[in-house]
Amino acid sequence: MSSLFLKYCLDANVFIQAWQNYYSPSICPDYWNILNQLGSQGIIFIPQIVSDEITRTNDDLAQWLKNSNIPVFKNDGPVTACLKNIYAANPDHKYLVSENQKHSLADPWVIAHAMNQKVKVVTKEIKDAVFRPVNIKIPHVCDNMDIPWINDFQMVKELNIQFSCRIP
Repeated sequence: MSSLFLKYCLDANVFIQAWQNYYSPSICPDYWNILNQLGSQGIIFIPQIVSDEITRTNDDLAQWLKNSNIPVFKNDGPVTACLKNIYAANPDHKYLVSENQKHSLADPWVIAHAMNQKVKVVTKEIKDAVFRPVNIKIPHVCDNMDIPWINDFQMVKELNIQFSCRIP
């Protein structure tokens, strides 16, 4: 990995979608080993609320995360100040969390932690072609706040991660 100076704050969907779909541990255990290495090296982290979102189900992913080396950052004064700045910057940002719980409660905190640490957000969310304020997503808010964001495939490329395939 050539870009070890980079640091990333990961959204819950990066773990959930990878576990359930394309990087399932049964077909790509290397991905999960690499996430552990990146966590040990301080290259990736998650906010406490992301950890809580994943571990409340107590499934295999939750068990993996509980035993992983991925640092979990707690909300503190500077992060809370960043969150307040996010909401103050644009009235549409309040729609990151909806009344019907359609959006993750963690989304604003992921952005606030990234802002506080001056790192990139990694999320599976994508920007809508037609912006609808009541359906605002992490990439929209990141763009509004000048916070870099990418998806997990882009993170893999940036870190020059390579997976190996083999027949057991």
